[in-house]
Amino acid sequence: MIPSRSSTFVACLAAAALLSAQASLAATPQELAAEYAARAGGGASAPRGEQFFTGRHGREWSCATCHGALPVQPGRHAATGKPLSPLAPAFNAQRFTDPAKVEKWFRRNCNDVAGRDCTAAEKADLLAWLTALKP
Repeated sequence: MIPSRSSTFVACLAAAALLSAQASLAATPQELAAEYAARAGGGASAPRGEQFFTGRHGREWSCATCHGALPVQPGRHAATGKPLSPLAPAFNAQRFTDPAKVEKWFRRNCNDVAGRDCTAAEKADLLAWLTALKP
């Protein structure tokens, strides 16, 4: 049976939607930082990001506890001892490329460090600092 024009059109639309959905899964750290900054209603600040990363927020740990004060080398989870890949994107190309994973880890880590979800501004600031770290 030869497909009709309408069934071919529907198949093309479905393929385009699938490709679009797959494309939305990939991002760059800079794109994510810009998205968080837009949600926060302002620009991101690398110095604020560094301050958030190294500071304590009423909890036992800071981000630096596991990732190191300068997260360009592997770290180690403080409780489990699990090795952690470098956090800065210039030192680990897989970091901050999957928006769903980024949100998952922000949710977990912000809860550990701050006892709450990080704000969009804090996420933008952290990404601004992390993307500024270069070899």
